[in-house]
Amino acid sequence: MRFTRALSAAVVLLGLAAAPAAADSSPSASPSQDGDAPTTAGTSFRTATEFEQGQVATANGAAGDYLYWSFPADAEQRPTVRATVKLPETHAAQTWRVDVYDGLRRRQACQWGAQARTADAGTSSVELACVLRTVRAWTEPWANDPLPGTYYVRLTAVNVPTSDLGVPVSTEVRVDSKDIGGAAAVDGSLAEPLVPGIAVTSGADQGDEDEKGAVLSAIEPEDGWSSGWWSDRWVWSGIGAVLAALAGIGGYALTRGSGRPPRVPPGV
Repeated sequence: MRFTRALSAAVVLLGLAAAPAAADSSPSASPSQDGDAPTTAGTSFRTATEFEQGQVATANGAAGDYLYWSFPADAEQRPTVRATVKLPETHAAQTWRVDVYDGLRRRQACQWGAQARTADAGTSSVELACVLRTVRAWTEPWANDPLPGTYYVRLTAVNVPTSDLGVPVSTEVRVDSKDIGGAAAVDGSLAEPLVPGIAVTSGADQGDEDEKGAVLSAIEPEDGWSSGWWSDRWVWSGIGAVLAALAGIGGYALTRGSGRPPRVPPGV
């Protein structure tokens, strides 16, 4: 009976710990309700328009332009970038492409999604998507793994016919992330996220206060940047240790017997 009660308590503990882990599998960003989504795009990395995950950034441009946005992505997130280009009624065939770069301006490969598509003549719009790899808290210097910090989205048309150069278009960009959780956790973390101006901020802490105005980026995840050491794998490791201990206690209780040798009647 004692073993049964202990096993029931372990099952209840497992269910309570699993609830937050299951919640982590849902998208971490929700649509913005404050109406402050940007309506313009930058023309280079340095002038990229900042927006938060979950917002729909819009911009008007022209075929042949390079349009840039930037957004924050933290460790254990898997961002999905979606872009929609609305074309005029009359245009030639155009191929549009969306590329994503990390804080070191390294182009990140898409796991899946239509990163480039051709809009045939007369097509009213084209939709693009890029699902990145999971952002890691730390990686080897030689690796090209996505790291926490600012990510850049570049949207442009490639091989545009001369007759279509300058044709007006309107664009929409949205980024959502799925929280992968402890399955993507690693030992170690960056000293600082790869955000433009982070080195200036660190220097300003020890220098002149006026230099703090040189910071280029002010965007970060809703809950701030993660420290990199905590993840739900610690919860599952703790649950595994408790269950192993209970299994050991239960096995001992089943095999130890009554604890006394059997009484043998005299003369037998």
